Amino acid sequence: MEAAARFVLGDESAVIAHDLRVSVRSVQHWRRAWSQDGPRALASKGPASLPLLSDELFAVLEQEPAKGPVAHGWPDQTWTLSRIKTLIGRRFHKSYTVHGGG
Repeated sequence: MEAAARFVLGDESAVIAHDLRVSVRSVQHWRRAWSQDGPRALASKGPASLPLLSDELFAVLEQEPAKGPVAHGWPDQTWTLSRIKTLIGRRFHKSYTVHGGG
């Protein structure tokens, strides 16, 4: 919605993108939607996908790193994204990608 206010002011897409820390392409997409359908076109439609873990299981997951990597079978105390991915797979039988997406 901040972008919509900036569109009204006539701010350039590159300036808005920099200020909002998004790509210029995203701002251009938003501007196009806004110009066609107004501010309602920019309303969030919710997450792109449902979370793989329920709130209850996520609460359980939050406790696991505190036990340390060694407790989960690794030879040292270093957590990596790959290890967290493996932990989720072992503990909850769910698969996440290493880059952090679903």
